[in-house]
Amino acid sequence: MSKTRTEVLAESRTKGVVAGATTAGAVAAGVLVAPVAGVVVAVPAAYLAYKWWKHRAENGIRF
Repeated sequence: MSKTRTEVLAESRTKGVVAGATTAGAVAAGVLVAPVAGVVVAVPAAYLAYKWWKHRAENGIRF
């Protein structure tokens, strides 16, 4: 069954928050712990951001 527009927007918002929080964690790890830790944590952050943008593109969501 297809999702409604409201459900798609809510899912996009959730994915965006997760991607943003992961990115913020990567930056914090890079600054507070070590640049190497920031790079290691940045890989999942980049993946989640990619999935979020892909979800938005597939569902025709613009800023």
